[in-house]
Amino acid sequence: MTLNLVKGAIFVSSRNGFVGNVFVSVNHICMLTDREKKPVHLIHLVFTHIIMLLSKGMRKTIAALGLRDFLYDIGCKVVVHLERVARGLSTCTTSLLTVAQAISISPRASRWGRLQPRSAWHLLPFFLFLWILNSLISMSLPFYIKSIRTMNTSQTTKSENYCFFQSENWIISWIFAALMVLRDAVFQGVMGGASGYMVFLLHKHHQSVLYLKTSKLLCKTPPETKAAHTVLLLMLCFLSFYWADCFLSLYTTFCSHKDSTAASVEEFLTLGYAVISPFVLIHRDGRLAECGHAQ
Repeated sequence: MTLNLVKGAIFVSSRNGFVGNVFVSVNHICMLTDREKKPVHLIHLVFTHIIMLLSKGMRKTIAALGLRDFLYDIGCKVVVHLERVARGLSTCTTSLLTVAQAISISPRASRWGRLQPRSAWHLLPFFLFLWILNSLISMSLPFYIKSIRTMNTSQTTKSENYCFFQSENWIISWIFAALMVLRDAVFQGVMGGASGYMVFLLHKHHQSVLYLKTSKLLCKTPPETKAAHTVLLLMLCFLSFYWADCFLSLYTTFCSHKDSTAASVEEFLTLGYAVISPFVLIHRDGRLAECGHAQ
């Protein structure tokens, strides 16, 4: 009963998260025509989450419906590789978003303020670098992913429902796993440093505002400050789901008996950030919320 509830939650959250991400991406793309600069890295983050939900969320949904032999080898390789790349891109883009927001609220005369890109096109090389980096880190995965159609389940070592992971060289597997851990550690370290710098700047700004006697100025929140709060909230959501997924993954890996419920909860946590983030953006952005109510 509990397992069915978790699977149902995965299905509903994947669907709602997909709709939420599409809604946010369409609205942000439409807003790019405005004179006000829009965060292109937010659009990239939402696009990454759409890929993740399509490759993993929908794959799990199809498997839950009993279509276990839905994909052949090539389909499994492409879908699982896209899912892994999208997970890495989610981490990297959240880190980039945090750094970009920290730069945007820095004083113009400071060293960090001068790093702010003049146009969105200057960010494209960073996005291309992130795609190449995560594709290379996950390049070994397709060699070990096979469809249930082409092999016996007794030969598998890690089930992906209808796509199975079968490693023939554990040394190479551990090398690429170490690269993934190193990537996550570096980008989360950058994320933590940028968020700490943002908190320092926001605290400094708050202290200076307290000296002002005009209540109107005290009640009005600058858009840069509101955007910084939104990015910090996104970062907290990311870290919460990431580390909860890590601890549960360790439990399921070293658990002496197979716990299907824990494995399903782990799948839910993997998709958690991709599902929650668009609704955080909608809640924090008044214009998106108004569009949502209008629809």
